[in-house]
Amino acid sequence: MKKNKYYLPVSLFLATVLVSLSLIYSCGANIFSTADDVEFGEELDKEIKNNPKEYPLLTNRPDITDYVSGIGKYIVNTSPKIEYKKVFPYKFQVINDTIVNAFCTPGGFIYVYTGLLKFADNEATIAGVVAHEIAHAERRHMTQRLTSMYGLNVLFSIVLGSNPNQVAEIFANLFVGLGLLANSRSDEEEADNYSIKYLMTSKYYPGSIQFFFDKILKEQKQKGTVGGDLDRLLSTHPLPQDRIDNVKIQLKKNKITPDPNKGIYYDEYQVFKTKLNFK
Repeated sequence: MKKNKYYLPVSLFLATVLVSLSLIYSCGANIFSTADDVEFGEELDKEIKNNPKEYPLLTNRPDITDYVSGIGKYIVNTSPKIEYKKVFPYKFQVINDTIVNAFCTPGGFIYVYTGLLKFADNEATIAGVVAHEIAHAERRHMTQRLTSMYGLNVLFSIVLGSNPNQVAEIFANLFVGLGLLANSRSDEEEADNYSIKYLMTSKYYPGSIQFFFDKILKEQKQKGTVGGDLDRLLSTHPLPQDRIDNVKIQLKKNKITPDPNKGIYYDEYQVFKTKLNFK
């Protein structure tokens, strides 16, 4: 059979695209734009607001939400390592639930549970956790996972424009239970590393994410296991020993040691925690 004169050039083009997609898929790259991240985040925020039973946002206590938002915005505005501070809207909200957790959706939409606020012992701990969530947005972990999750066939059809409804389908699936909130161990480790980097130019002790780990380990030691309010945290933010060890290595590498009189803000946080005694 005689081949069309355009067969070879088209075949080479498709092969080149396929190889490029293979590299994207294997190297953890991202086919989505930062504008896509923002759009994902805005749509997910709407879904969260429309589901108050599962995500009861704290809307009637601006003193609490402003406190958390103030910490987050301070980190974003202070650290020169924040790449997308003028691209992502960075919005910090509080969910009124006993769950000890925080999570981030694309584009810098960050949610902190009151259970976490009560669990922490000082303001630096909250700063460390919030910086960790900012890192998930900055490193674009969720849309990277989407890129990996949907595989070469889907990505190939998106690039070629042969399935214009595919992106809409991705949006729809993303909303189902916010299932992509679960982070990989490598994502968690990277977010921990960047939490330290972001806080190195701040007023907070840079290694304060370790305070959070220490509190979790204390709970495990006392109870033999963790359950209930800590279950969601460990399902979305796994805490294996190598993650804990990595933070210690990073602190040693950067010659960072805790100073109980600097960057912890223990007394100030105890005053804030009295505001959390509401029903």
